[in-house]
Amino acid sequence: MFRTALRNVLAHKARLLMTVLAVMLGVAFVSGTLVFTNTLSAALQKQSAKGFDHVDVAVTASWERAEGDRVGESHRLTRDLVDDAAAVPGAERAVGVVSGFTAVADKDGKLIGGGFQSQGGNYWGDDDPRYPLAEGRAPKGEGEILIDSETARRAGYEVGDSVRMSVDGPVLEPVITGVFTTDDGFVAAGGSLTLFDTATAQKLLGEPGVFDEIAVTAKPGVGDAALMAQLEKALPDDVVEMTTGEKLADDQARSIAAQMDGLKQGLLVFAGISLFVGTFIIANTFTMLVAQRTKELALLRAVGASRRQVTRSVLVEALVVGTVAAATGLLAGVGIGVGLRSLMGALDAPVPDGPLVVSPGTVAAAFAVGIVVTVLAAWLPGRRAAKIPPVAAMSAVHAQATTKSLVLRNTVGALFSAAGIAVVLAATTMDGTEGQAPMGLGAVLLIIGVFVLTPLLSRPLTAAASPVLRLFGVAGKLARQNSVRNPRRTAATASALMIGLTLITGMTVAAGSLQQAIDKMAADAVKADYTVSMVNYNSLSPDVEKTLKSTEGVVATSPMRGAVTRVDGETEYVTGVDGSTIGDLLRLPVHDGTFEIGGARVVADRETAAYYGWRTGSAFTVAFEDGGKERLTLAGVYESNDMVRGVLLDTAVLAPHDPEPDDMQVLVKTADGASDAVKDSLEKALGSNPGIAVQDRKDLSDEVGQMFTVVLNMVYGLLAMAVVVAVLGVVNTLAMSVFERSQEIGMLRAVGLDRRGVKRMVRLESMVISLFGAVLGIGLGVFFGWAAGELVASRMDTYELIVPWGRMGVFLLLAAVVGVLAALWPARRAARLNMLQAIKAE
Repeated sequence: MFRTALRNVLAHKARLLMTVLAVMLGVAFVSGTLVFTNTLSAALQKQSAKGFDHVDVAVTASWERAEGDRVGESHRLTRDLVDDAAAVPGAERAVGVVSGFTAVADKDGKLIGGGFQSQGGNYWGDDDPRYPLAEGRAPKGEGEILIDSETARRAGYEVGDSVRMSVDGPVLEPVITGVFTTDDGFVAAGGSLTLFDTATAQKLLGEPGVFDEIAVTAKPGVGDAALMAQLEKALPDDVVEMTTGEKLADDQARSIAAQMDGLKQGLLVFAGISLFVGTFIIANTFTMLVAQRTKELALLRAVGASRRQVTRSVLVEALVVGTVAAATGLLAGVGIGVGLRSLMGALDAPVPDGPLVVSPGTVAAAFAVGIVVTVLAAWLPGRRAAKIPPVAAMSAVHAQATTKSLVLRNTVGALFSAAGIAVVLAATTMDGTEGQAPMGLGAVLLIIGVFVLTPLLSRPLTAAASPVLRLFGVAGKLARQNSVRNPRRTAATASALMIGLTLITGMTVAAGSLQQAIDKMAADAVKADYTVSMVNYNSLSPDVEKTLKSTEGVVATSPMRGAVTRVDGETEYVTGVDGSTIGDLLRLPVHDGTFEIGGARVVADRETAAYYGWRTGSAFTVAFEDGGKERLTLAGVYESNDMVRGVLLDTAVLAPHDPEPDDMQVLVKTADGASDAVKDSLEKALGSNPGIAVQDRKDLSDEVGQMFTVVLNMVYGLLAMAVVVAVLGVVNTLAMSVFERSQEIGMLRAVGLDRRGVKRMVRLESMVISLFGAVLGIGLGVFFGWAAGELVASRMDTYELIVPWGRMGVFLLLAAVVGVLAALWPARRAARLNMLQAIKAE
């Protein structure tokens, strides 16, 4: 039986080719994901470890916990603590570290790197071992900086050039005094690192005289633990916390591994979808092979083969197919891993140097996935083959499904579908978080139910296409009859395409509706013409608001100034605004009282008021970070949204308690409204600052829209693999169907159907199958998109369902095109059949 199975594989290798390709693509996706993420993780971990080469023990400030009316705050690392650390016997060197955000512009005035990748720090003394100088000298004073060699190369900067840059708002134009090399991960990812002398770094990035960290290097022969023990005795334990460099490196490695695991799991989900779609092709292929070899299998049964041996022979064929597909898929996956690494470099997101990682786990996963998926998908066809009685099989070409089996199938499908719909509908009545798991369960049940019911659904939906097919004459009529001749085969082929389009449509509907909701929220909540913020959403200097207020054409401004306070023994984040202008800049529905902010009068959103039990007119005490207190009165309660929430109070109340305020953003209203000219004037007033974004409502909408577009394009790209696998399924089904119907096609040619008519018949049959799958997929996708939207609507009042009918039409058109393309080879093969040989074929 084993030799028979191998002989069958070789005899039907052309018909098994599409199955091999389908499994190979899924395995390639899995192994490519594992190779890429493992390679990226190893390279990042190696690079991260280099960053701790000069740190044997890291000293950081401990946090003083909030208690009673006292706001929690961090202790301060001063120069005295740095000197104390350097003085311990086992320390070779102690370096005070300062870090923060620094936006650097290229020679065209554009920001180098992304907002979160542009970093700044301090250069310790005249020779900082952390940053070896490639050329030039150390910076001295506020007018001098160092830049990393990669930034210098990308932007074309040289020693002696002036650079436009910003830290928290005001534009600076220091001179480059040197270029250094670094293994910093942000630089490797396409960002920049700018270094100041220590005093300047503290002034610009933090607080004068205060460090973010103390990096201590041990003398030769002194271990990390011994050095840390000495530091614990020398430094006050209530002010500092300590960690060894080795532990920091291990923690960073674990963090990188966790991030890569998230990326890996996300990609493997899409790989799993492709493999799931591939199971339809495998099952369909082996079902058709079993049907075509019915007499052969019956003969085996007649000469003594048991049912178990027949099933085993089919599974051996699947094992061979799975092994070949897994081996080729693994090789293709390694190529995908290499390609993704090169692609990231081309997209200005280079991967640090390191070897390609093809672990034993990756090899094992590739073969396990390829073999297990193929064998499991072929088990049911093999079991069916073993159940065919030898006498019945010897006298029939096909074993038709019994009425009992069809009734059972339809009943099971109806039950699953009804249960799925019921669970999904029940989930839409729940809160957003609580309803996620039930909705996922309901979606799975419904998809299974629809898949089981597809043979039943194929007849009415195909009949709906009859008026169009009649336009193509005899070829159209034959195509319709062929597509419903074997509903199970049509259903299995169409279901593969249905899965991909369900996910694509659902994501499209949900993303479009969510973007519309965010646009509406911005339009409803903000009356300001412009919002000004840092590109990485760090805090702004108060000087920015002062500059904007004095700019010609500006009629109203207000900062959104964050502060930490204590209310009733709990930490509460409040927002300081200009009470005299905020009403002209925000539009928030008032639930109770008035939107009046000024002096001791404040407003709070309904959730905050309910939490503390406040009503309009309630008085309460707020404790600030400096220890001062204010007695405030609630003037009104407003409806919050994702942009504005919490307690709003006047900046005049906040200012005495916050000598160094941080503005999250500044709202601006102009006399002429939003226009390109007004925006240019505001940007020029701020010195064409590379670190500041001036955005009107359209810019905010475009930014959100761009995010959704990027995510959708990524999803489309990842799901494209599943669609490609589905297309292979259509090709495979049609090719095997042509082989199966060779005699019939020969008869049609003999009675007058020309080659063009044969091609048209196969193409139309392919289009019907593809459109059948597309209609089911789009219908399910819209339903799931609506259901997911109901969960979002429970937390976002502006959400409403938006069905992009134009894009749905594009999906249908693409499905039709897919059908035509998938039929090219089978149609050509059918048209080239020799009619006499075809008529004689069994």
